[in-house]
Amino acid sequence: MTKSVLMAAALATMLFGSSVEGWAAKLVARIDVSSQAMTVRYGRAVYRWRVSTARKGYITPRGSYRPQRTARMWYSRKYDMSPMPHSVFYRGGYAIHGTGAVKSLGRPASHGCVRLHPSNAAAFYSMVRQAGFRNTRIVVTN
Repeated sequence: MTKSVLMAAALATMLFGSSVEGWAAKLVARIDVSSQAMTVRYGRAVYRWRVSTARKGYITPRGSYRPQRTARMWYSRKYDMSPMPHSVFYRGGYAIHGTGAVKSLGRPASHGCVRLHPSNAAAFYSMVRQAGFRNTRIVVTN
């Protein structure tokens, strides 16, 4: 009897513990358009990186998203085959990706994507691939 109760308790703990973890994203990227910064929480690690979002005349969509797809290297068909290394697409053609225009980071400069320093984009891309799309949340706010 005691063995059955212990087994049931262990099973309940495993089920409830894993379901609580499943509800919360393990990787959260928060892009603050007003400060042109992205804060990434992955487990206990926290990163804060400068970004460039949409310049005047363009928009970076606000909201909460999950990644839709990734590409180690993508070329924008819409914008003259511009390179988009380590792309994490979160809404249609909008992505978080690396840029060669690192001097523009920290101010609006893109056509709507979230641009990162190439090394930060590579790190974020790896985190998304490791955590998985279902365990990743991308939040874009003012």
